[in-house]
Amino acid sequence: MEKEIVFSHRSVLLDECIDGLSIKPDGVYVDGTAGGGGHSFEIARRLVGGRLICIDQDSAAIEAASKKLAPFSDNVTIVRNNFSNVADVCAELGIEKIDGMLMDLGVSSYQLDTAERGFSYNADAPLDMRMDGRAALTAEIVVNTYSFEELKKILFEYGEEKFSRQIASAIVAERQREPIMSTARLCEIIKGAIPKAAREGGHHPAKRSFQAIRIEVNRELDVIAPAIRDGVKLLGKGGRMAIITFHSLEDRIVKQAYAKLAEGCTCPKSLPICVCNNKPTVKVITKHPILPSEGELSENPRSRSAKLRVCEKL
Repeated sequence: MEKEIVFSHRSVLLDECIDGLSIKPDGVYVDGTAGGGGHSFEIARRLVGGRLICIDQDSAAIEAASKKLAPFSDNVTIVRNNFSNVADVCAELGIEKIDGMLMDLGVSSYQLDTAERGFSYNADAPLDMRMDGRAALTAEIVVNTYSFEELKKILFEYGEEKFSRQIASAIVAERQREPIMSTARLCEIIKGAIPKAAREGGHHPAKRSFQAIRIEVNRELDVIAPAIRDGVKLLGKGGRMAIITFHSLEDRIVKQAYAKLAEGCTCPKSLPICVCNNKPTVKVITKHPILPSEGELSENPRSRSAKLRVCEKL
């Protein structure tokens, strides 16, 4: 008997996202990260004659979202893909304009809690970390084949790990003795590379490194800005984009992408007239990111680093 997939995930900043999207009953919306379908469900139940396109690259998410959204099957289309391909997805479905797009860039509770996926440093499992099981690159490949310099770079840039040099050096030394195949062994290597004083209190010593490797495996940061640009092109006038991020690197990319699209004339102030003809594409609705309420934080501690930013097409 096949094991039933229970995609357990609490939708972060749910009410704030729905408010930010300003949903029209007859509108066309895209949830670029459907996950377990929590955000999608709230969008779909507000549609009367409208349409929702749900995208996710994780097969477990597709299965879970399909079940959760079954009551709205006439208005919902579910596609297994990466949100970075939103333009192609919409083109294949004959959709030229949308009224809103949502992206939740966090790792789902299901992915973290399913040990065999290899995302968690709290359970022993094969080094995988792929959000899309069809992808070729795995954490095992990153850990065992990347050079010292490459490992140090991703640990420092993606994990903001101040002991990146020591950890990368320890990984390279250990894999020469024997390939690193499990999350437990990688955790021990990371723990051993970090000074004892720095390991006491605070986060798990492997947290930043696991984040960095996961981001590299899934190319998470590379796809955000292109997806924003393509999504905004699809938005009709007054359409909105809402994006939830979970760490500073993602948030910075979203903030800068919004700012670039909201930018007007870029000519030097010394010129008497504008010659660049650059006009803003969006206006930023959230001058400062929306954060989880105290109530949400108490009910779902994993939401503590979430930030929501919203922009509107001009």
